[in-house]
Amino acid sequence: MYTCIFHGRRSLDLQKWRSFFQKRSAFSNSFSSVASAAHLSPRDGRKGKNFTVSYLVDSLGLTTKVAESISRKVSFEDKCNPDSVLSLLRSHEFTDSQISNIIKMYPLLLIADAEKSIGPKLQFLQSRGASSFELTQVVSKVPKILGKREGKSISRYYDFIKVIIEADKSSSKYEKLCHSLPEGSRQDNKIRNVLVLRELGVPQRLLFSLLISDSGPVCGKEKFEEILKKVVEMGFAPTTSKFVKALHVFYQMSDKTIEDKLDVYKRLGFAVEDVWVIFKKWPCSLKFSEEKITQTIETLKMCVGFSRDECVMIVKGFPMCFGLSAETVKKKTEFLVKKMNWPLKSVASSPRAPPRSPAEKRIVPRCNAIKALMSKRLIEVKSLKCLLFWHVLMKRL
Repeated sequence: MYTCIFHGRRSLDLQKWRSFFQKRSAFSNSFSSVASAAHLSPRDGRKGKNFTVSYLVDSLGLTTKVAESISRKVSFEDKCNPDSVLSLLRSHEFTDSQISNIIKMYPLLLIADAEKSIGPKLQFLQSRGASSFELTQVVSKVPKILGKREGKSISRYYDFIKVIIEADKSSSKYEKLCHSLPEGSRQDNKIRNVLVLRELGVPQRLLFSLLISDSGPVCGKEKFEEILKKVVEMGFAPTTSKFVKALHVFYQMSDKTIEDKLDVYKRLGFAVEDVWVIFKKWPCSLKFSEEKITQTIETLKMCVGFSRDECVMIVKGFPMCFGLSAETVKKKTEFLVKKMNWPLKSVASSPRAPPRSPAEKRIVPRCNAIKALMSKRLIEVKSLKCLLFWHVLMKRL
């Protein structure tokens, strides 16, 4: 099916991807209740969240910051269940380092039933001949496999992941798998599509998340080929998460829906080229509703005073502003204009995306210090404005 990719070189430039397309015509039920509980648990109160953070730090050696991030996804008030999960993993020869990585990638495991859910799946895989080393290696790479139903699905995905891990060392097993796959079933198509992405250079961490997901852009055949062609021809680098995010957007949105979104942007003063520039920086920008897009632009225009052209400039430089509330955009932009005394034009031309600062409470003092240095002409103004605008938009004041 994908012979020309399977036997091609691993490093393909954009022109070769386009040439390839021109030549071709072409969490399981057992975890559902757990997922539901995990969704509600962070809201059950500070007690559970604080206990969860302490437990993760003490039992797994995680940093407080990582533990707090996990506690927003899953929370518990006693150590009985998580202790049983950790004990089970250790009994199957998972190292402490592997267990820590598993929990960071798949924290829901801590509230799963070790005896009735996790244990039987590990035993099933071992009964099929998986050695302790292979089992720990595969599950450490893709812990969500333990969310699949015991049986053909988990068995097939396990075999595939194991082969891909080995294939990165040698291509022989990989090629055998490519040619041995029958055509037709949903599962086989997912595996074939993931193999195509692998050959294009999509890294393991992104490939495996696509494989294990219950739905997504790697399902089907014709639609997969269609959306992959779009993303490749737009120039997304397959080694980045943006490549996969763009696949998701095109998979979830019809051509008509995308045209409707383009019309919304055009009515607000954006050229079609501007929209695609924004999309390439942040693919999620096409997923926002007309109301949200309009609200963000109107906030910048009416509450802050930016012109239409300045709004376009801001969104092109910092499309993630669509993910912020109108009140947040207003508050943070006003901070720069009124408290930092930056001209509107300077703020509009400044948004860029350097790394975030982890210290939210330092933003205001830092801004005040920079303001004083700028007033004395002791620092270069333009580059620091770019850096600071990102910090102010992304952090609390």
